[in-house]
Amino acid sequence: MATPGENEQRLKKRKKRTATGKEIGGRWPLIRPKADLQINRLKGTSLFTIANFFTSTESKAFIQAAESIGFAHQGSLGPAKGEAYRDNDRISVTDPLLAEIIWQSGLKRIFDDIKLQGKVAIGLNPNIRIYRYSVGQRFGRHIDESVDIGGGQTTQYTLLIYLTGKHSKNDTSLHSLVGGETVFYDHGRGIVAEVAPVEGMALLHIHGNKCMLHEARVVIKNVKYVLRSDVIYA
Repeated sequence: MATPGENEQRLKKRKKRTATGKEIGGRWPLIRPKADLQINRLKGTSLFTIANFFTSTESKAFIQAAESIGFAHQGSLGPAKGEAYRDNDRISVTDPLLAEIIWQSGLKRIFDDIKLQGKVAIGLNPNIRIYRYSVGQRFGRHIDESVDIGGGQTTQYTLLIYLTGKHSKNDTSLHSLVGGETVFYDHGRGIVAEVAPVEGMALLHIHGNKCMLHEARVVIKNVKYVLRSDVIYA
């Protein structure tokens, strides 16, 4: 994996940037490395959040870039038995450079100390997804499966970065997101944690065989945008 400085040099060589930090002719905004990120543990290393993982400017720029690409609806409004109810819009791209830059911007330092059965985290799944939930849309209770990347590499954590949400715990502004909480359940279906989206906050939870049942509650007001990837172990 390259260092943050090397990542930035690669971006500069590949595309010119404006004074605002956006890339001219590129798909995604530049992401600055973050120092002193704080982990809020909701269930040990199985479920935690990281405040201010994206800045407000970065979050808004990702939304603008995603909207320029265009979303496609995905849903199972009449799901088959065993399938979760899903109603949202999304884009899905494969971008190893973007995955590497997000990883190097702060996640690598955090996951250096989170080993699983002798395996170590090596980066993010280059399959980047951005979801858009409008009023009335939600994702029912489900689990996230582990993905075999090949070469002994598998995904073990889900990464969600909320691009919209409250700006603070007590935010009641007109444009604040209402609803859309990510809720986790234990085996008895009791609530382990309710995570309200906060702009720029990252949420990480273990998935695969140890994944907790969870859902994205219905959006009541405004629009919820969230970036999704997965942490790869080898």
